[in-house]
Amino acid sequence: MQGMLSTLLAILHTRLELLATEAEEEKRRLLATMAWGAVGILLGSMALAFMAVFITVLFWSTHRELVLGLLTLSFAAGCVLAFLQAKRQLRASGQWLNATLAELQADRQALSPVPATSVSPPPPPPL
Repeated sequence: MQGMLSTLLAILHTRLELLATEAEEEKRRLLATMAWGAVGILLGSMALAFMAVFITVLFWSTHRELVLGLLTLSFAAGCVLAFLQAKRQLRASGQWLNATLAELQADRQALSPVPATSVSPPPPPPL
């Protein structure tokens, strides 16, 4: 009984280490994604602002209201598309802690009793 309890605790310890490792990897991946996303948003916003000012200055004497309206509409449409894409990616993300869940399922199957099946004896070999 002592050996079985020791083995069970070792299995539990291993699974918890796997869970902690996966959580740490996911945290690092998420933080890196957020940091690069923030840099991209900042630089993209600056580029769009300078582009809008440049185009508006080009058409200042002829159609400045039309250009400002079209730029505003295009930025708003881009914003909506970006949010829809982000929503789609959040829904399509994989299940978190796949390896831990798979190992726990394998442990559960290994520890569960095997159901007894009625097996008929093999037929005698031909003479």
